[in-house]
Amino acid sequence: MKDNYVLFWHRRDLRIEDNIGLYHALNSGKKVIPLFIFDSDILEKLPKDDARVTFIYEELEKINTTLQSHDASILVKHGKPLEVLEEIIGKHEISAVYTNHDYEPYAIARDKEVGELLASKNIEFKTYKDQVIFERNEVVKADGDPYIIYTPYSKKWLDKLTKNDYTSVDCASYYKNYAKKSFNFPSLKDIGFTASSIKVLPYTMAENMIDNYEDTRNFPAIEGTSRLSPHLRFGTISVRKCVQNGLQSENNVFLKELVWREFFMQILWHFPKSVTNNFKSKYDGIKWRNDEDEYKAWCEGKTGYPLVDAGMRELNESGYMHNRVRMITASFLCKHLLIDWKWGEAYFAKKLLDFDLAQNVGNWQWVAGTGCDSSPYFRIFNPTSQIKKFDKDHTYINKWASDYQELTYPSPIVEHKFARERCLSTYKSGIES
Repeated sequence: MKDNYVLFWHRRDLRIEDNIGLYHALNSGKKVIPLFIFDSDILEKLPKDDARVTFIYEELEKINTTLQSHDASILVKHGKPLEVLEEIIGKHEISAVYTNHDYEPYAIARDKEVGELLASKNIEFKTYKDQVIFERNEVVKADGDPYIIYTPYSKKWLDKLTKNDYTSVDCASYYKNYAKKSFNFPSLKDIGFTASSIKVLPYTMAENMIDNYEDTRNFPAIEGTSRLSPHLRFGTISVRKCVQNGLQSENNVFLKELVWREFFMQILWHFPKSVTNNFKSKYDGIKWRNDEDEYKAWCEGKTGYPLVDAGMRELNESGYMHNRVRMITASFLCKHLLIDWKWGEAYFAKKLLDFDLAQNVGNWQWVAGTGCDSSPYFRIFNPTSQIKKFDKDHTYINKWASDYQELTYPSPIVEHKFARERCLSTYKSGIES
């Protein structure tokens, strides 16, 4: 007779500590087979040296090394999730599949199919809240409608927060409940990828960084941010640990950034059409210029505006871009060049190590003026005066666009005053049409 197991399916939670779904699987009374699926539907759209795939792979290696010290291992597969799960169910006696909720449209559709497959085989599909403190309808208006403005959402989020919401769960005490199995660990080449030279940097939640976050976070030349975003995106750290650290500071600006993250996640869950549609339909009449040569210059960091170019080159070379510079480069694309925010969102999705659909779409629509609680359309960053405010010594620019004073550096792609007036006119007529 086959042994009876439960699967724990890792997705956006690449850790084996403080993981809600895993905790429940380890306490199920059955031995746990941990699983990760490199989803071929997602991977086929990526370059073969995608840095995020390398990062995922390296984190899985770390998990596997830890599990091996407990005579266990992680089952790593490559393929379509439905087909992979069918194959595993055929080989092992599985009574339940545990995992954590995912809120993106693709993930919701995938999990619906998976749930139907498992139900047809009398296998339970148990999913848990893990990547957020509050999800779905947990922070809504009195009438049950979702918030579409950040400030009242954040106020209610903070009012609702109790210690139970951010208390970590102890998985380590139950590692003995992993199945004692040694699975073959594939190479990157086995899944069709090669190692990237671009690396995800370690995060920091040092007390002085959080305490000084409000004062330092806007200056790209200063190491004033946490670098948490890719780690939160892939779940190498739990959001509960981040909130615990944020609450230890008298300054709650760091904590409020975590609330922004959840605000955009609930917006995506309630309004999935915002991925491809303007959140505010009154902006549908904007006549984007969508000049492909200008878009290419923006992508390559050759606009003739040093802060914009530095940001784009940082992105292309490292997979990172400072948040203040993200706003400036995004505003430049939408407002100065009148290129549809969806073009910029797609480029960031391809390049950012911390790409997260909810954050990317939410922030691009915010900058473009088309989103919920967005920056007003007439707010147009002056990319030159922004240097005086945030990089007056040109430290950041010298690092990433050191040729800005050379004769070979491109002339500005468009004159600021002209671009500003053209933007205001285009947006105004687009709204009125």
